[in-house]
Amino acid sequence: MTAIGIIRIAKLPGATAEEATRGAVRLLLGELHPVHSITTDNGSEFHGSKDIERLLGTKVYFANPHHAWERGTNENTKGLVRQYLPKGTCLTGLTQAECELIAAKLNHRPRKRHGFLSPHDVYYQSILPTRR
Repeated sequence: MTAIGIIRIAKLPGATAEEATRGAVRLLLGELHPVHSITTDNGSEFHGSKDIERLLGTKVYFANPHHAWERGTNENTKGLVRQYLPKGTCLTGLTQAECELIAAKLNHRPRKRHGFLSPHDVYYQSILPTRR
């Protein structure tokens, strides 16, 4: 199964493992498709990975240190988000509504890997019954 690449962005009160775990579960628990796996870097904010696995019924994988190519989709997505929030941008005033707007713009942007359909279109086509 190929990753569709739907983007979800949450404003977190802090960069702690507890906040990251709460945010991930809140964002992903209600997904129409179950999340089978998550690949992260080795940051301390992902120390709650066992809780994420238990609460979401998914598997969390960690890339090897300094091996960004093991998280290709993650790195590409970070680059897309950086078009809206350049590195070094102060995120203090960023709202959840702004996070959702950025995610919506990226989710509706066509991708070559999906035959120039957007991730949104691919995601929702895969759950809707086909009409004959």
